[in-house]
Amino acid sequence: MASHHRSIAMDSRELFRTVRQATLNHARLLNHRLVARLPHLLAVTLLVAVAQLVSPASLAGCRALRDSARANAGLVAAACAGVAAAAYAYAASRPRPVYLVDLAGYKPGRAHEATRAGSIRHFAEAGRFTDESIAFQARMLERAGVGEATHFPKSLLTVPVDMCLRAAREESEAVVFGAVDDVLARTGVRAEDIGVVIVNSSLFSPTPSFTSLVVNRYGLRHDVVTHNLSGMGCSAGIIAIDLAKHLLQVHPDTYALVVSTENITLNAYRGNHRSMLVTNTLFRMGGAAVLLSNRRADRRRAKYQLVHTVRTHRGGASDRSYGCVTQEEDAEGHVGVSLSKELMSVAGEALRTNITTLGPLVLPLSEQLRFLAAVLLKRVLRADVKPYMPDFKLALEHFCIHAGGRGVLDELERSLNLSAWHMEPSRMTLYRFGNTSSSSLWYELAYCEAKGRIKKGDRVWQIAFGSGFKCNSAVWKALRTVDDAGETNPWAAEIDHFPVHVPKVAPLESVSDHAPPKDGGHTA
Repeated sequence: MASHHRSIAMDSRELFRTVRQATLNHARLLNHRLVARLPHLLAVTLLVAVAQLVSPASLAGCRALRDSARANAGLVAAACAGVAAAAYAYAASRPRPVYLVDLAGYKPGRAHEATRAGSIRHFAEAGRFTDESIAFQARMLERAGVGEATHFPKSLLTVPVDMCLRAAREESEAVVFGAVDDVLARTGVRAEDIGVVIVNSSLFSPTPSFTSLVVNRYGLRHDVVTHNLSGMGCSAGIIAIDLAKHLLQVHPDTYALVVSTENITLNAYRGNHRSMLVTNTLFRMGGAAVLLSNRRADRRRAKYQLVHTVRTHRGGASDRSYGCVTQEEDAEGHVGVSLSKELMSVAGEALRTNITTLGPLVLPLSEQLRFLAAVLLKRVLRADVKPYMPDFKLALEHFCIHAGGRGVLDELERSLNLSAWHMEPSRMTLYRFGNTSSSSLWYELAYCEAKGRIKKGDRVWQIAFGSGFKCNSAVWKALRTVDDAGETNPWAAEIDHFPVHVPKVAPLESVSDHAPPKDGGHTA
């Protein structure tokens, strides 16, 4: 009975938070729309007043007003100054737009590619795995949705594996420099014009930091603002975008360089604990660089404008949310990332919390009312109804869901009621590049561009999950049709071979050894 009362109390508190959050979102949205239309309202009011003043019946009043203004010249001057100050304050208070000028996804060379069967053989030769652990990793690879040409750093393709700090630096420098070189070349932006640098890498945090590495390599100016994010999981790329958005509000007329990467060299797991072995079958080498701008002149050439960012942190909700993805040592002292069996449940809760905030910002009112009605019926009236998931396809054209694994994508496809077409960028990214952590969202957007899917006015929803536990979203609006993604897009040389069919179970021995044609390796 006591447990039942606690459950009711928890549902009531959750309902109150949901309704309060939705109310606050609506209030912010209404305020934003009112402020955005304030100049138009003032202009209409002024036109009405002028029309009244120039009418014949009001000419006498105008003369009286003119005489009064002359007699009170000081007061009139003060009033004009006040209006001018208010207009300036309004213009200064408007948020600066944040544009995505261009993006780059790193594509390692062909020497870094490894088939699934080849990677399992290499694990057996280079590691200390038991036969049972090798068999488990093989079964996971058969169901992971990962293809035959994903990339490993050279340090993990040798026997014995070269898991040392030097090799880790070499991997990170190749990825970071490759992506940044390309995005700067494509945009023509000079290094000295960059005012903000943010780099995120969760499991590898060297000294000097990644941001210092970028500053030193490209000779950035001495007053550049830098932030190095670590330990924040696969959703850190959206966190970096959100941080850049806020920094671009206080640093005018500048560019922000955001780099998302992960390091595989030092984070391959060499033990036999099952919950840690899964990461070996999913995580692969990769990274991306994004150039943002708050210069209004860049709107003409930018690809996207940032519309919304929504960050959800469920670490305070429960210990199971906090501890479902953790880096730890096994009984033999091998370090790895442990994934809890409750991961999918925790991710679903985080997604529902995130869309409670995002929904009122993007969804039509009809969908918002249905969602709220379902919450009230289930949690207040205790009706036996299924939770209602709003139809985000009514407001968004493209979905880039973090390619964390096949299970994650299957669950999001079901929860959001998405079609195979909507899931294609995420599934093909997982198949071709594996889980590249926080950079996977940019490979997915690059896929949409290479396919010619992005039309002017389209909205793109990026969704990422990370340890802690976090669910973060970003919504972008296409400022132009992207019908030519360029030869350096990571998909350019092989986009015509995608999509491919990825069976739910693909036995290693039955998969063709022939991958789609590839170039020699480049960035995008």
